[in-house]
Amino acid sequence: MKIEQIDEVTKGFFQVLEDETQAGKIEYTWAGKSKFIIDHTEVDPDFKGKGLGKKMVKATVDFAKENKLKVIPLCPFAKSLIEKTPEFQEVHSKTDAEL
Repeated sequence: MKIEQIDEVTKGFFQVLEDETQAGKIEYTWAGKSKFIIDHTEVDPDFKGKGLGKKMVKATVDFAKENKLKVIPLCPFAKSLIEKTPEFQEVHSKTDAEL
C-alpha cells in the first residue's frame, strides 16, 4: 500500500494504491495560499475496514503540518476525525467563516 499526492494548482487529492489499484481517495481544494478544504473522502468498498480513510486524513494533515498550512474539513468523515484526534488539531481551521 502506498499513498501519493496529486496537486493540480487549484485542487488535488491523496490516493491510496494497493497493487496499483486505487483503494481510496481524499479530495481537496485550495482556499488561498495558506489553507485548503477537504471536500470528500472515499474508500472503495472492497477495501473498507482497513483504516484507509484515517491513513489518508493523516497524510493530508502531515502535508499541512510540513507546509505550515491550515485545513478546513468540510467532508464529514475528515472533520470528525480531525476534531477527535489531538495531534491533528494544530492544522484545523476551526471556522468556515475563514473561507
